[in-house]
Amino acid sequence: MVYRAEYLWIDGSEPTKEIRSKTKVLADGEQPGIWGYDGSSTNQAAGNNSDVVLEPVFQCPDPLRGGNNILVMCETQLTGTLAPHPSNTRRGAREAYERYSNQEPIFGMEQEYTLLDRTTGWPAGFPPNGFPAPQGPYYCGVGAVKIHGRELIERHTSACIDAGLAISGTNAEVMPGQWEFQIGPIDTLSIGDQMWVARYLLYRLAEEFGVEVSLDAKPMKGDWNGAGMHTNFSTKAMREAFEPIINACEALGADGVPERHIAGYGVGIEDRLTGAHETERFDQFSYGFSDRGASIRIPWQVVQNGKGYIEDRRPNANADPYVVAALMTDTICAILA
Repeated sequence: MVYRAEYLWIDGSEPTKEIRSKTKVLADGEQPGIWGYDGSSTNQAAGNNSDVVLEPVFQCPDPLRGGNNILVMCETQLTGTLAPHPSNTRRGAREAYERYSNQEPIFGMEQEYTLLDRTTGWPAGFPPNGFPAPQGPYYCGVGAVKIHGRELIERHTSACIDAGLAISGTNAEVMPGQWEFQIGPIDTLSIGDQMWVARYLLYRLAEEFGVEVSLDAKPMKGDWNGAGMHTNFSTKAMREAFEPIINACEALGADGVPERHIAGYGVGIEDRLTGAHETERFDQFSYGFSDRGASIRIPWQVVQNGKGYIEDRRPNANADPYVVAALMTDTICAILA
């Protein structure tokens, strides 16, 4: 008897990284071990020295194949030394978590995305060469005129649950054809692993429905919301008192910090963070209570309870969750240490 292990890894695509996968057939009882692939086909190696190593780091049931088949998230490594590959962004998240795990950093990420007609390239719900009614009725809407793609979203949610991922919710977003799922609360390293696996499951299921999933930060120009990956964060201290929450916000706005974070928050940030459509401008920093037009939102219940978490509204939908998690952990935990 055999089973299948689907190896997943992050490639070297620029400017936005993508997830890749391939299947290994293993005998029952055999554990998935180190494997490899052709890095010259993923922008991670030259053709004359093309091997890249896959090191399994996280696995879960494969909800698409079922049975005893599994998904295996991997880190990429160099041959010979087995040092992390230069494109290996998980390394940064792992090291940040090792430095500050004693502060118990916890994340929840809200992945927005847009379903596209693969023939026209237009979002689901947009008429060919035209536009639907303006934004307003689509957010968390119900009904065939407002909502497009719900069957895919339901399948994806079930797949994440069956895989044992910490999916905590889904909803239709502000623009037609735009949706969101949330993963968390989990730690600095787990959030990246599970977000990438959840993305993989979404892409795979979209194949069955014949639609394309876009993480473009601004899939439609004009008076339409962009797509982000709002990131909720807390430490043990923040979950116990209000002062560390303010300190965290101040740390994120310190000299040079906003620029460093923006550089790691995805491609097309200037198109999305314009100061309109529930965003602060990319070149400005602010925080506020219940303010979705701020860089950092402090939710109303956090103010009421005097403890809790913050929401960084700046990361793009196409941001690498490993990079975002490492940046926030290092910046905030260094101040609260």
